[in-house]
Amino acid sequence: LDPDAPDPAPQRTAPPSQQPSVPAPSAPATGPSAQQPAGSFSQQPPAAIPQQSAGSATPMTTGPGGGQPSWAQQVHRLASPGAEGDRPVAPWKPPVEDVFQAAARAQAAARPAGLGKRLTARLLDTLVLATVTGVAAVPLGTKAIDHINDKIDAAKLSGQTVTVWLLDGTTAVYLAIVLAVLLGFGVLYEALPTARWGRTLGKKLCGLEVRDIEGHEPPTFGMALRRWLVYSVPGLLVVGVVGVLWCLFDRPWRQCWHDKAAHTFVAG
Repeated sequence: LDPDAPDPAPQRTAPPSQQPSVPAPSAPATGPSAQQPAGSFSQQPPAAIPQQSAGSATPMTTGPGGGQPSWAQQVHRLASPGAEGDRPVAPWKPPVEDVFQAAARAQAAARPAGLGKRLTARLLDTLVLATVTGVAAVPLGTKAIDHINDKIDAAKLSGQTVTVWLLDGTTAVYLAIVLAVLLGFGVLYEALPTARWGRTLGKKLCGLEVRDIEGHEPPTFGMALRRWLVYSVPGLLVVGVVGVLWCLFDRPWRQCWHDKAAHTFVAG
């Protein structure tokens, strides 16, 4: 070498980012651990890693802070378009109380009605019964009076002391017809409506019902018939007044005699 020759210019090395990549050998790589020449850089993009937002946690995964997502987040996710495979989501509705259970509770909570309403209902029912019975009793009563007057006139004409009985075969038939009308119409007006609906016309107008003590339901026809007979028959003998007034002292159901016989009470 000539010692007087100038030194060659120093070679400048390009930074790693500007160095050209050396092509890899043509031999196929046998695996992910295949060796690559020094200084080469892979141009393959990194695998996409799915990212999951903190607010998109499902009910089975944890939400922000490691806990379960709030109820508002779950409702928003279900209502958002495209959720659950684009299936329509039914809106949430508050639970509605079963009408049958509510009616059963209201029926079981019934209490004895006030005495003023009961008296008003009984007067209305008595007025209906008296009107229908009077239609049959007036003509029959007129015939009975005429029959008795004829017997008295015949006794006066005989000139003898004769006992005239007011109740004989003829008047007894008339009286039996009147009683049959009263009791028969009472069955149709009192017993049947009480067994079917638990109330008569007078009780319906006053908002009252006849119910069984144990089941708080309308009584059976047999019990309703017994209730009517225990009320009407003693009432014809005037003793029934005591049975009607018995509710003033009875506790806790305020029952009359006919209520005790049928195991019923009058509910408001």
